[in-house]
Parts: sequence; C-alpha cells; structure tokens
Amino acid sequence: MNDKTTDLQLTGQSSSVVMISLNEERAIARVVNDIRRVVPDAEIVVVDSSSDRTAEIATELGCVVVKQFPPKGYGMAMDKALTTASRDIVITLDCDDTYPVESIHELIRKMNEGYDLVSGSRLGHRPDAMPFPNYLANMLFGILAGAICGVRSTDVHTGMRAYRKSLIKSFPYKPEGPALPVELQVGPAALGFKCYEFFIDYKPRIGESKLEKWSSTVWTIKRLWRWRFFFNPEKATVKKQLAAQLTGAVK
Repeated sequence: MNDKTTDLQLTGQSSSVVMISLNEERAIARVVNDIRRVVPDAEIVVVDSSSDRTAEIATELGCVVVKQFPPKGYGMAMDKALTTASRDIVITLDCDDTYPVESIHELIRKMNEGYDLVSGSRLGHRPDAMPFPNYLANMLFGILAGAICGVRSTDVHTGMRAYRKSLIKSFPYKPEGPALPVELQVGPAALGFKCYEFFIDYKPRIGESKLEKWSSTVWTIKRLWRWRFFFNPEKATVKKQLAAQLTGAVK
C-alpha cells in the first residue's frame, strides 16, 4: 500500500462512521462536525430513535439517517447501523461526545495493517468521566471475558471500534437485547479473527445517560456465556461454517 493510498484512507474514503441516537440533539452537531474535521470523506450513518430534533440536525449535516421509531432497543439499532454502512471499514462511535474522534486515524491505521477488529479501550486508567462503580464493573467484565471466553480485552463495552465489513457480514451475532458490543468483541476474538486494542481518552458526556445498568449486566453475562471456550457446540459449528466460507472464497 503506497503513501498516497494510505493518506486517502485516513481522510475516510474507505470508512463509514456509524452511531445510534436517542434524543441527542444537544451533542449531535458537535460530534458530526468533529468527525468531518478528522475524516472529511467518511460516510456518517445515524440510526435515530429520538423524539427530539436529532434526526433533523443529522440530516442537515449530510448524514445518512435511518429512523427506527418507536425504539427497538440498543442491539437492534446498532445492528441497523452496522448493516447500513456501505464502506469497507465500519467505525462505531457514541453520539454523546464521550469518545475522542482524533483516535479514528489510529483505528484506520491498524485496520490497514490487516486487523479485522480494532478497539479503543477507555480503561488504561480510571477516566474521570466514568463513575467508580461503572469502572469496577467494566474491569470485572474484562476479567470475565478472559475466564469464560479465553479472550484478552480490557474494555468489552467500549463504543469506539473499527470492524471490517466482511466480519460484520460473516459473524453470526445476535442483535436482540443490550450489551451488543460485548458479543462483537469477544465473539470474533474467540473465533480467531485478528483483533487489536489500544487505549483512548474518555470524556464527560453531553446530555443524560441512557445506560440501564442491571439489564446491561445480565446481557453482558449472556453474551460472554454464548462464546465460552468450554462445552460450546455452537462455537464449534460457527467455526466450521466460517472455515467453509473462507475455503469457498479462496476457490
């Protein structure tokens, strides 16, 4: 890959940045404008379940806006965002300005090195913007990912990631329910996809948090258990299916 191609990719020509929104009219313009500043040629997709002006603002700013109303929940909205994206690299962000858009370039660089999934972990240290109970819970979930799934990750809940579009198409995740980022992290890693993680900053959010802590905790355990490394015939079946797909593609 030559320097010119790399420079073009860093402007976002090969990338879609996708977000889901629920009443984020206070933050959406700032987030979209920041994305445009960093990757001016990226496609920006917003799946919106708001009752406020979020969708209208995003449309005015040139985003691809998909309305999902009444809301169907986090997982179904994120699934719609991931599958709507049209480019080779699909980058997820939150609409609340908590993630550093400048780190998009590092996501793209690592994807260009051949990774299938690159994650920005918030937990290099405890972020000031993350309440202490949330920090402890996220640390515990990372430990459980290792113990249950054999997957090393410090932050299975991060909302800032880059996925290869081919991974999204081939990986059989289940979108129903909360905590979908957990499955989208541990599942591909457990199946042997090439994954990478680096630390990012995490900022105070604009607006109110929509996190449902108990529901998210229950679904986190469910999603980790689905990709456990022991006594898991479903995982073995998926591995065989992916191997068959790869063999067919090579032929």
